Amino acid sequence: MEPVMLCSPKMNSMQWKNISIRFQLSILYSLLLVTLLSLFSFGVFVNTKNFLINNTAVRLKAQAKPVIQQWLYLNREIKHEIDAGYLKEKAHLLAVDLTSRDTAALVLDKHGSILATGRQLKEEPVPVPPNRSYYEKSLSGNNDVSYTERNNGHLFLVVLIPLRKAPGSPAVLGVLQLSTSLSSIENILIRQKTILIAGIILVFIAGALLGLWITTTSLKELRIMASACNEISMGDFEKRIKIPKRNDEIGRLADAFNYMIGRIKDLFDAQSRFVVNAAHELRTPLTAIQGSLEVLMRGAQDDPQAISRLTQGMYREVTRLTRMCEQLLDLSRIKNSENARRERINIKKYLEDFAQYAGIIAEGRKLTVTGEPDLYISADPDSIKQVLFNLTDNAIQHTGREGIIIFDCKSSGDKVKISISDNGSGISSEDIPHIFEPFYRGDPSRSRRRGGTGLGLTIVKTIVEANSGKIEVISKPDEKTVFTITFPLS
Repeated sequence: MEPVMLCSPKMNSMQWKNISIRFQLSILYSLLLVTLLSLFSFGVFVNTKNFLINNTAVRLKAQAKPVIQQWLYLNREIKHEIDAGYLKEKAHLLAVDLTSRDTAALVLDKHGSILATGRQLKEEPVPVPPNRSYYEKSLSGNNDVSYTERNNGHLFLVVLIPLRKAPGSPAVLGVLQLSTSLSSIENILIRQKTILIAGIILVFIAGALLGLWITTTSLKELRIMASACNEISMGDFEKRIKIPKRNDEIGRLADAFNYMIGRIKDLFDAQSRFVVNAAHELRTPLTAIQGSLEVLMRGAQDDPQAISRLTQGMYREVTRLTRMCEQLLDLSRIKNSENARRERINIKKYLEDFAQYAGIIAEGRKLTVTGEPDLYISADPDSIKQVLFNLTDNAIQHTGREGIIIFDCKSSGDKVKISISDNGSGISSEDIPHIFEPFYRGDPSRSRRRGGTGLGLTIVKTIVEANSGKIEVISKPDEKTVFTITFPLS
């Protein structure tokens, strides 16, 4: 016989995960509904059962108390308390009077012996055999005792009433046992149980269908998103999630998804521009070197002046390529640096010191420092100097010799704003979104004539962000340009 392989919890988990979310939610919703309804139904069933049984017990006690009073206390010929002999004398009359077609009566003495039974006709029920543990509990005389017991396949309610020497006396002479069949109550409970179970099944089916409809409707937008993802994975970055405006989690997810796709598209576009611009920047010096080599190969090696001119030109282009590679490596180093050196810098004093240094390369342009004193930031001084140098060099390239370059610093809440402005040619609105991209040039000829690599502003932005800052630019063509750097106040 081959061993039976049971499904492991891991396999069950994998099978569950293969079910669609809408079916998972429908099943969970239905199970939760059925569980709550089952608990409620169980409570109703138990409460109904206890109510019917307790009501029957109360009825039996209410029928028995007047009969006990009549036979034991009102008709006795003596004026004192009754005794065991008097109880034995009246036991048969008491039992017969309390026996009916649905109730059996027994009278027992305090030793558990049956003094009398009330059954006289075959139609009358047979008394349930006494249960000693409950009988002894009843002999304590504290309370009447009620319990249910199954006898010959039928459920009976048994009520034990202590028989005292006198009403209210603690002394107990015997016990009256009344028993009645609970078949009618069992039939009621069976019908109620059937109705409750049928109701639970119907609620489960209705809940499953309703849950499936609700989840299908609610997750419709998720299916739209999944379809959009498939189209985007094929390269369609213009695709967007178009669903009715909603303020719930799905609506916020759609907004976040659209924003993410926009950012991914921007990154891919920037990458494409980087490749094109990098190829263009590399092609220019390589073309110059190739042209010089071709001239040399055609016979210029016999002209010392031509050789000198061509080799110097090739050296300049190689130097430019080397500088470009070094700046690319600097970008990578700055982005991957996690433990940059930081110092507390008095930014106003730092700008004044830098302005004196930059005056050497300003070529007659006026450098001015303004702003609030005693503002401090936490940053790498060397990196900040490179940022200021690149921005100043950029301002010098775009202003004439009579230009003005202003360095300013001021506080703004818990931030420090550093601005470098000039009154030069400005930047067009089309170029502003791209000026921090590697190798991007609004006017390709302008910085290349000065030997620029197209990486200066990219390095600036990378350094600023590495020092927990951000940079913005505002420019009006032929009027002014303002670069604003924001750092946390130290």
